[in-house]
Amino acid sequence: MLTIVMYHYVRDLERSRFPRIKGLSLEAFRGQLDYLQRRHTVVTMEEVMFAVEGSPADLPDDAALLTFDDGFIDHYTNVLPLLDERGWQGSFFVPTRPLLEKKVLDTHKLHFILAAQPNTHAVFDEMLDLIDEYLERYDLLSADEYWERLAQPSRFDPPEIVFIKRMLQTELPEPVRAAICDRLFSRYVTRDEEAFAAELYVSVDQLRIMQRLGMHIGVHGETHSRLDRLGPECRQREIRSSLELLGRIGADTEAWSIAYPFGAHDEALRRQVRSAGAKIGLTTEVARADLWRHDPLQLPRLDTNDVPKQFSSARVPVMVGGAAA
Repeated sequence: MLTIVMYHYVRDLERSRFPRIKGLSLEAFRGQLDYLQRRHTVVTMEEVMFAVEGSPADLPDDAALLTFDDGFIDHYTNVLPLLDERGWQGSFFVPTRPLLEKKVLDTHKLHFILAAQPNTHAVFDEMLDLIDEYLERYDLLSADEYWERLAQPSRFDPPEIVFIKRMLQTELPEPVRAAICDRLFSRYVTRDEEAFAAELYVSVDQLRIMQRLGMHIGVHGETHSRLDRLGPECRQREIRSSLELLGRIGADTEAWSIAYPFGAHDEALRRQVRSAGAKIGLTTEVARADLWRHDPLQLPRLDTNDVPKQFSSARVPVMVGGAAA
């Protein structure tokens, strides 16, 4: 079995500008690395690719792969030094628009809106007021209809937060989502999106350094959109943007990996990425990967909250947690 761990924000939360962001503290991250070092053999993405092309038996039984989504500056300043000192590789999946256009992705705007405004009801009510402005133009459902369909608790979010996230990440038409996120972000976080993007994401030069230090850089699309909901041409544009970035930093564009944004994929998307050279596809399904059984383009991952953050001599069961999405 292969334990693939998924990370997002890794930072000194208490001393950060947004201590309420749903991330992993540096102390907890160090503890988790200690746990993994004692219980697992950390392998590289290239070793996993070799195993799926040859035999899963080529990997040790206790193999673990560390993956980091979304291209945050955290991964350069906080994660890279800790992995480098242990001689470990991390696999980093970077959406291209933040790096190339200095734009904050809508899904991350939402994270920081919720982190900046502790009164969730205020965000909820303002979102509904803004949706009313688009009801007729986009033939939207009523708020009650959306609520009945979407307001289900997730692994670690209450229904109200789940509702806000689903509405502003996937449910509303893209122009409506973008306009509402922009207005809430400007109100609660900052009006200087370019400066915030420079603080939040790695740069191309930093990504190039990570690549040269042996880190694996993979595909995460251009805009962090659900690729399974896009047409073939839009999906191709998202993939092409990522591959162009990989080529720019000297990464492999012939045999590559993809972490599907939001974990979303379908058969048509898997065919498309496979034909373009993808060898590994990572989802957000919560399980350990069985390379004898799982499709290499549908490998499950454990969220960081599913893995203990300190070592114990006792046998530790898999814990249930949740992701930052």
